[in-house]
Amino acid sequence: MNPTKTTYSPADVEAKWYQRWQEQGFFKASANPKKTPYTVVIPPPNVTGVLHMGHMLNNTIQDVLVRRARMQGKEACWVPGTDHASIATEAKVVALLKEQGIEKKDLTREQFLEHAFAWKDKYGGIILEQLKQLGASCDWDRTRFTMEPKLTEAVLRVFVDLYRKGLIYRGVRMVNWDPLGGTAISDEEVIPKDVVAKMYYLNYEVVGQPGRFLTVATSRPETIMADVAVAVNPTDERYADLAGQRVRIPLLGRDIPIIQDEYVLTDFGTGALKVTPAHDLNDYNLGQKHNLPTIDILNDNGTLNEKAELYVGQDRFAARRNIVKDLEAAGLLVKTEEYASIVQTSERTKAVIEPKLSMQWFLKMEHMAKPALEVVENDTVRLHPAKFKNTYRAWMENVRDWCISRQLWWGQQIPAYYLPDGSFVVALSAVEALELAREQSGNAALEISDLRQDEDVLDTWFSSWLWPISVFDGFEDPDNADVNYFYPTNDLVTGPDILFFWVARMIMAGLEFRQEVPFRNVYLTGIVRDTQGRKMSKQLGNSPDPLDLIAQFGADGVRTGMLFSAPAGNDLLYDEKLVEQGRNFANKLWNAFRLVKGWAPDAALPFVHDKPVAWFGARLAAATAEIDDHFEKFRISDALLAVYKLVWDDFCAHYLEMVKPAYQQPIDAETLRHTTAYFEALLKLLHPFMPFITEELWHELADRGPREYVTVAHWPKPTPPIDSALLLSEMDKALAVVAGIRAVRNQKNLGPNKPLVLVIKTDEPALFTAYEGVLRKLGNLEALDFADAGPAGAVSFVQGSSEFFIPLEGQIDVAAERARLEKELAYAQGFRESVQKKLGNEKFAANAKPDVLERERQKLADAEAKIGALEQALKAI
Repeated sequence: MNPTKTTYSPADVEAKWYQRWQEQGFFKASANPKKTPYTVVIPPPNVTGVLHMGHMLNNTIQDVLVRRARMQGKEACWVPGTDHASIATEAKVVALLKEQGIEKKDLTREQFLEHAFAWKDKYGGIILEQLKQLGASCDWDRTRFTMEPKLTEAVLRVFVDLYRKGLIYRGVRMVNWDPLGGTAISDEEVIPKDVVAKMYYLNYEVVGQPGRFLTVATSRPETIMADVAVAVNPTDERYADLAGQRVRIPLLGRDIPIIQDEYVLTDFGTGALKVTPAHDLNDYNLGQKHNLPTIDILNDNGTLNEKAELYVGQDRFAARRNIVKDLEAAGLLVKTEEYASIVQTSERTKAVIEPKLSMQWFLKMEHMAKPALEVVENDTVRLHPAKFKNTYRAWMENVRDWCISRQLWWGQQIPAYYLPDGSFVVALSAVEALELAREQSGNAALEISDLRQDEDVLDTWFSSWLWPISVFDGFEDPDNADVNYFYPTNDLVTGPDILFFWVARMIMAGLEFRQEVPFRNVYLTGIVRDTQGRKMSKQLGNSPDPLDLIAQFGADGVRTGMLFSAPAGNDLLYDEKLVEQGRNFANKLWNAFRLVKGWAPDAALPFVHDKPVAWFGARLAAATAEIDDHFEKFRISDALLAVYKLVWDDFCAHYLEMVKPAYQQPIDAETLRHTTAYFEALLKLLHPFMPFITEELWHELADRGPREYVTVAHWPKPTPPIDSALLLSEMDKALAVVAGIRAVRNQKNLGPNKPLVLVIKTDEPALFTAYEGVLRKLGNLEALDFADAGPAGAVSFVQGSSEFFIPLEGQIDVAAERARLEKELAYAQGFRESVQKKLGNEKFAANAKPDVLERERQKLADAEAKIGALEQALKAI
């Protein structure tokens, strides 16, 4: 770049340095017994995905951790990859085929998968390429995909292993059914949504008692055709005489029994509950208890089937509208009420979930949950922040069996093979299945063509829970060099929304298959929200395009902007001012470089800046130790702010101002040598956060060898001078004096270029003599004197036990300044009088709220303080 440019241009350097890092192989990692491994596996984004703000935050944090570890001399391995995302990807492929006039039902499984893999090959790597623009230093040669052959084989091996251990079973259970996706989903993929719903009060006629009705309240009148009973509480006197009686389902006319059960709440609705076991989990349990039949009236796509008898073929919500009209027309709808409710929706398709009895595959979780909870409770795996332990514990102590089958084609097909008699075997391949089938059936004449593989695929999470092991081929070859070296990984960065979905299950898999946790730390990021607190999303239109932000502000500006206010576990309120601040920081660094690069050394000049140089060395060591401490405690945002203050305040605002030579004058060689070394140390500390500008300046600051890059430079070690504490304390006092001088300039409208005289009354003159150069330069002093008393006509201020005076004679128009102060004093006195009158008003004092009274008292105190200061200032001149 051209050092004469006053602003940093990210577009000129980012692509260049990323290409060079890759050409040099800096991101590649291999098992190296001489080095300590540092491993991070990426939370694999959906193959359908493009970069969004959550990805930006998550991957920036991962990159910061990985780059720092690499600079610490560790064998840093960041494994990238993508998740096949069964439901989301299949939906996209189905939609694409529809646009081409092709229906999924008209294709064979093999034909559909050809289309799906073609789509994946075309679009599936987009997000990984976008991560490169962010600066992600992944080992791209290690990129994995959850449905690649080796990872698919790992999934199948695990299924077979768990089945043979008796942990996987097949059975009919009530599941969460997604009618739009056409598949069962797990409890964790169900998202509750607050809605205003309607409660319908329907009359069920009591059989044998014409004109007598039992009123039932329901939010789902379209399911009454699936009713098998009406339940009341045995203690409810309203219905005591109806025990053992029957009622007729409205419109349908079928008789069903009235049963009694303590489960029914007497104070909810009418106290009479319609029992529909096929379409409600609690009703299902009630039906099992009372040995009731089950009538499923819904097709997989959410339409009513022939068992409904009425509204057959209609969508469930259309049927609801129609049955309400018909019930009203028949005089069987008593009333309708609105109420606040929660509907369960599919995370992927947003469709309203149907509870549905379905034959599915399940994994027993209790066996795995207990040890996975224990390792978090005892901090073998640490959650950051630790408050998420409570959430984790609540999930793990109430774990339910995992429904792992999905009625899709895109995914790993379940390795279960059905024999002609309906029994099945579980095997890794059809050949192995045939051997097992012949043995199980005793029929040696069976052929592969006689077997039918289960049509369902496994839940996407059933592949991603193996990720920390499978990316290192730990199932194919459990003793290979990579998995033995890189597993367990070190740090996982992810969102709390998948703490159970993914994190807990990875812990379970690690303990089950390698008897070791998969990672040591879990850094849980918050959600990126807009300034109104809303989650950023394309649907709301409140999320900027991350690539547009990078183009406008530079990757470094965006990275730092995202991290400025992103403490672990807390949501980030995104504001474009944050990334503007990040860009401004890059410009500040660029201009500091331009300043230092413009200095010409003169070896003949004496070294006169020993105090500033020693002080910044102490300050750098203290800040480095502070930054390291923040990293150890996973306070990444705090670590960035510590570097930011070190660079902006200590280095740019103070140190460079202390040592810079006069305009177009040379600098002594020793000061320049120290300054350049300090600048290099700052570039190292900043590199994990701002990789591009730091690499650019690293190479501009000095001549470098072919592999001397800041990305692999040694992370600074805090080596404070022996008298570090004294240096920091003394400079703090000197800088406090400079702040006092500048405050006087502001108060008295004295420009920064007007030289002043400083008179000091102190018991420690040696301190201020030692730092006279700093005081003169930063305070723009033409003289610094010591005295036992302040001179007449001087303004003063106090720092510590010392008093400082700045004579104003000749600096200001005394008469004009006196007039100004007197005018201000008169106004302040008048204001004080008005507040005193208000507080002295008995009516006001008796009726005003306590906080109003307190505000008035504070106004009075402020006015008194201002009057005192103005009177003191008048005396001084």
